[in-house]
Amino acid sequence: MRYRTLGGTGIEVSVHCLGTMMFGSVGNSDHDDSVRIIHAALDQGVNFLDTADMYSAGESELIVGKALKGRRDDVVLATKVHFPMGEGRNRGGNSRRWIVKEVEESLKRLNTDWIDLYQIHRPDHTTDIEETLSALTDLVRQGKIRAFGCSTFPAEEIVESHVVAERRALMRFRTEQPPYSILARGIETSVLPVCERYGMGVLTWSPLASGFLTGKHRMGGAIDMTTGRAALTPARFDPSLPVNITKLEIVERLVELANSVGCSLPELAVAFTVAHPAVTSVIIGPRTMEQLEGLLKGASLSLDDATLDRIDEIVPPGTNIYQPDGAWRPPVLTDASLRRRPTDDRAAA
Repeated sequence: MRYRTLGGTGIEVSVHCLGTMMFGSVGNSDHDDSVRIIHAALDQGVNFLDTADMYSAGESELIVGKALKGRRDDVVLATKVHFPMGEGRNRGGNSRRWIVKEVEESLKRLNTDWIDLYQIHRPDHTTDIEETLSALTDLVRQGKIRAFGCSTFPAEEIVESHVVAERRALMRFRTEQPPYSILARGIETSVLPVCERYGMGVLTWSPLASGFLTGKHRMGGAIDMTTGRAALTPARFDPSLPVNITKLEIVERLVELANSVGCSLPELAVAFTVAHPAVTSVIIGPRTMEQLEGLLKGASLSLDDATLDRIDEIVPPGTNIYQPDGAWRPPVLTDASLRRRPTDDRAAA
């Protein structure tokens, strides 16, 4: 296992980070089995774990807490806050009120006194970034968290956060957690360069592009649309849609490339993400022991320039073949009212 320093924190983390989104009701509901998988990852040199309060409504954090009993000091533990937890108002977002409350809940579920990396899961345009940074700065000073970062933030909002932190003498985001794979290279255009400029650590998610880079889905093969991710997000897997046909065509070319390199497609996909100089660690999210073993099998694989050049030919740098699942989109693109002048204003003109 290889290790890198997480941004400017001085914390050394494994190049492979164990993501625990699939532990709990949405994936592996067997707590004992999930704990065994976590222990197996730790035994193979993984020292970086990533979870979130909203994964299986807190169940993932509970499982991680069980797994780290007696091993907490050996692990760099990351979790996230933002998405709603339960019914009612003010039970989500990036306000001081919610962050201060929810960090206590995460600490209880994780059965720990501190969190190494506390991340803001998504931007929140109802909350001033100064409010968020101020709350996080206080948590560091209180010793409840060691550092904090953001996840799936656009480049301009990362820059804004650093400007505000400097002007207000607040601590700053030390990391960013964006989606990144051979099929989703959009962050290469601005997010990764911005992170490098500000000395931020980068832990990327979805290296297998929601399963398309596992090799399980191939041209001419049937895709079971009744289970798993395909059942949850059918538009991302429907083989009749042009974007998915393009994915499958690219997969065929990547399989051929992986064979020529002497590795599997998943090994190629994961190795690609950690080859970028801005990337610190790649999050792998297994549901089973078999999946973990397959993903860690290529942990030492490094791709040479010729292989990376070939990938660039198949999917050009900075290109998103599809919109990464869960990726942030500016409100102006999703809320039509932000693109319209009020009716009375138009009438007056």
